[in-house]
Amino acid sequence: MFWSLARIGVAVVVGVPLFVYLLQEKLLFFPQPLGKPINVPNVEDVKITTPDGVTLHGWLVKGHHAQPAPLVIYFGGNAEEVSWLASVADQFGGWSLLLVNYRGYGGSEGRPGERELFADALTIHDWAIRRSDVIPERVIAMGRSLGSGVAVHLASDRSLRGVILVTPYDSITEIAKRQYPYLPVGMLIRHPFDSISRVDKIDAPLLCLAAGEDLVVPPKHARRLYDAWRGPKTWRELAGAGHDSISGEPEYWEAIGGFLKDLR
Repeated sequence: MFWSLARIGVAVVVGVPLFVYLLQEKLLFFPQPLGKPINVPNVEDVKITTPDGVTLHGWLVKGHHAQPAPLVIYFGGNAEEVSWLASVADQFGGWSLLLVNYRGYGGSEGRPGERELFADALTIHDWAIRRSDVIPERVIAMGRSLGSGVAVHLASDRSLRGVILVTPYDSITEIAKRQYPYLPVGMLIRHPFDSISRVDKIDAPLLCLAAGEDLVVPPKHARRLYDAWRGPKTWRELAGAGHDSISGEPEYWEAIGGFLKDLR
């Protein structure tokens, strides 16, 4: 009996960390199929080819500004197919809105990973600022949940007019430590999305939107990132909102609209 229990103990100690290490992509990324067809005016279907030959699919919803126009590039959550946001593009105060699905999501090719998403963000930005209908000096990145890390990476590597982060984290490693306190998380995570290590390079204004009832990314993680931000910053915590329900709060869109208006 002793040896049987010992073997079980070894299996748990070795097997669980190995499971997390090998299958963490399935724990972190949840690719979604394309949603309903977009039925709003002034939408351009776009395809962007990455340096490694992957085709990313998305949409450019053109704003009400005279062309060229300022642009919001949106990076979604880990289970988000981003086309739904086209239906609320009017909430962005006339700014154009670029929605591109991650690799493996919607109609985009490839498989997601931290390195791939980071590289793709730079490719998407550089593609956008070459367009004649975009003002290159007035581009902001908006990232929600997982996408906050992608937006932070972009802002650390490119000059942006501003950044909007929704339910952001300091790092995926810190989130994982909270969820798996019994595991050596620091040695297991291959996709750390270490946002807090990048913010000292960013001077762009920040709007940080946290959900007071967020059980996925508790507000303290967003606050750590916010406190470390070097540029001008605005903190908005929506007291009754949850991680997934925050965009349903009127204050959410009011904050975004006000932030974009101030950046004109």
